[in-house]
Amino acid sequence: MARQGRSMDWGFPRWRGYGSSREATSVRICDRHGCDEPGDCPAPKAPNSPERWYFCQKHAGEYNARWDYFEGLDKEEAKSRARSEQRENAGYAEASHYGWAASGDGSRSADEMRALEVLGLEADASFEEVKKAWRSKAKEVHPDVKPGDEAAARAFQAFQLAYEVLRQAEERREWKG
Repeated sequence: MARQGRSMDWGFPRWRGYGSSREATSVRICDRHGCDEPGDCPAPKAPNSPERWYFCQKHAGEYNARWDYFEGLDKEEAKSRARSEQRENAGYAEASHYGWAASGDGSRSADEMRALEVLGLEADASFEEVKKAWRSKAKEVHPDVKPGDEAAARAFQAFQLAYEVLRQAEERREWKG
């Protein structure tokens, strides 16, 4: 019985090839100058153009942040396209307020609205008002003020959670700014 020969993987199966072919695969590189990452995110070169740039995810995000749909169009054509976009999407803008079951202008999430309700505030309360209400309510039911009172401890936790939800939402708004 003849021996076929020793395998070249040295007992490590991950070193074996995944297929019988060993051809090089073509990977498109990001079109941003100086970037060596794979360019797998297509982005249009101009409005209504079939030509595409291919960026990595980081550079696609940068490109999309500055993307202007009306770039390269004269003023009249840009205005007519904007009007047609508004006309086509007017039904969505008109009916957007029906999505809210509670009061508010749509700038706050349902969690924020519930947190404001826990603190006894209106939907348009500023963050300073939130801080003031949280401090006054937390002082009333703080565990140091009412030791051993389970209802007060639960109320304190509810106020803490409501404040935390509103604080994080305020931070997100400032960060997007």
